[in-house]
This record gives sequence, structure tokens and C-alpha cells, in this order.
Amino acid sequence: MYPSVFFTIIIVLFLFSGIRIIFEYKRALKFRFGKYVEILEPGFRWIIPIVETIQTVDIRVITFNIVSQEVMTEDNVPCSIDGVVFFKIDDPEKAVLRVEEYNFAIAQLSQAALRDVCGKVELDTILSKREEMGKNIKAIVEQETKEWGIVIIDVKIKDIQLPENMRRMMANQAEAERSRRARIILALAEEQAAGKLLEAGKLIDQSPSAIKLRLYQTLANIAAEKNSTIIFPFPEEALPRNTK
Repeated sequence: MYPSVFFTIIIVLFLFSGIRIIFEYKRALKFRFGKYVEILEPGFRWIIPIVETIQTVDIRVITFNIVSQEVMTEDNVPCSIDGVVFFKIDDPEKAVLRVEEYNFAIAQLSQAALRDVCGKVELDTILSKREEMGKNIKAIVEQETKEWGIVIIDVKIKDIQLPENMRRMMANQAEAERSRRARIILALAEEQAAGKLLEAGKLIDQSPSAIKLRLYQTLANIAAEKNSTIIFPFPEEALPRNTK
């Protein structure tokens, strides 16, 4: 009686120890005595305890940061650049059997590609064409990871840290550029205003009444402040006017 109960308990525990639940967003590689057998789909699965083992792989989009890298650009400007990589496992078998710790491998590839791409261009290119830099890094990493069953979805450059003196120089450059544009706009405005005044003067010069009205308007504007006295040493009829 007792031996049969004991063996029954052992068998039940043996059966229960082989139960595995695989979630929808994962895949499991089954190994028998260390040899790869098959990929287990999501759901309720049973493996032979001790004899068989499984290794699960997440097939969702995985995101990790590229550690900030010290880069010397083509125009000899030191800067620290970091980014982010988006990838997913397309073939779990290759991702497990062909590369050890694919997360670490992709991280190292991304760091090396970032230094390589950003070190071949000038600082202005990195600042203005981040999207293009990310695509170039993606192309390099993608070429290596294609054989691992991994798909690189995107690579983004997040932050670019510049030395303090370079920041001051760029701020001064931007300020000088804004000042230049302001002076050009002011000069164009003066040119346009002078042209309009010339046209207005020609129109007013054609009519004595218009000249008189303009004179009265100017006097009214001067007298609006009430802080000055205007004296005419001769009547306004004596002012020169165009007789043509």
C-alpha cells in the first residue's frame, strides 16, 4: 500500500514538473540532452523532466539605450553622443544558436557603428541630420545581425553633449547670424521707405494744396506734445513751391 502511494506521488510530481506555459509574446526552444529539437509555440506544453529543457525568447520589439560614446568628429570637435536601438527577434532558433547573448552583441555593434558613422562627418552634419545618421548606423548593425535572425527596426540619436566652450561659440555664432539678418531687414525696410517717400514727395509736389495740408499736418504732430513753441518768421505763402 505504502510503496504504491509513494510511487504514485513520484509519478504525479514527475508529470507536473514537466508542465510549461509559454506566453503569446514568447517562443521556446526545446533541447533534448543538450541537442536542439524544435520551437514550442505559445500555450500549454509538456517536456520530459531532466531529459529536456527549454529556453524562451521574447519576440516583442526590444528597446535599449546606446551608452554615451566619446566621438571626435571630422572637424576635430569632441562630443558625447548616445542613442536608442529598436529591434525584434525574427528567428528565435538563429538568435539562440548562432550568437551568445544577442542583447550584448547588438549593444557592442551599435556603439561601434555610432562612433564610426559620427566620426566621419562634421559636427554641423550630426546636429542637422540626426535622422540620416541613425539610418547609417542601422544599416551597419543590420548587416551583421541579419544572420542572427534579428531585425533592426530603427536607430535614433537621442542626445549630443558638446564642450562648454563649443556651446558658447555656437551661441555667439547664432547671435551674430540673427544680428546680420536684422540689419539686412532694416536696410531693406529703409530702402522701401525711401522709395515710397520719393513717390509721395512727387505727388505732393504736384499740388500746392497738398503741400499746405502736409505742412499743417506736420505742425499738428509737433504741437501734440505741447512742449515747444513754433515761430514762422515769414508767411507760409513765401515758401518755395513748384510752379510747373
